[in-house]
Amino acid sequence: MNFRKLKKQKKAASTIEKPKYIYARYSHRVKAFITDMFMIYAPILYLIAYVVMNGKDDFQSSQLAPLFGVTIYGLIYALLLSKFGQTPGKKAYDMKVVDDRSGNNISFLRAILRFIAFLFTATTLLGLFLPFYRKDKKALHDLISGTIVVVEKK
Repeated sequence: MNFRKLKKQKKAASTIEKPKYIYARYSHRVKAFITDMFMIYAPILYLIAYVVMNGKDDFQSSQLAPLFGVTIYGLIYALLLSKFGQTPGKKAYDMKVVDDRSGNNISFLRAILRFIAFLFTATTLLGLFLPFYRKDKKALHDLISGTIVVVEKK
């Protein structure tokens, strides 16, 4: 074989390669977030309001109770992402949060960083519209933490 034929074959082989990841749809990510709010966060708030405190009036007048609830939710969220790569909502939509370079599960500290970055992103609303303009569907908290949400291969 001559050099030109080898070069053509090499180009053809490189263009046929499948993408490494199938990126999760943004609508599914939002639905998974809402599912997690109902399955994880709402029970936490209920337990804080009615078991730890004396009811909804005490909960509403407290400034520490919602912060405590968000902290517990963040720890549970980070634990689930680091151990399984997904929360119940993400599992329902066959999604997984992985490292964008290696494709492995992320560490607990990185999952906490992702959660804190998500809180910042959600309060500014800036990063939540970013996936509409990116090919890899990354939001700002994904860019900060170096993660990506992909469709789980079965």
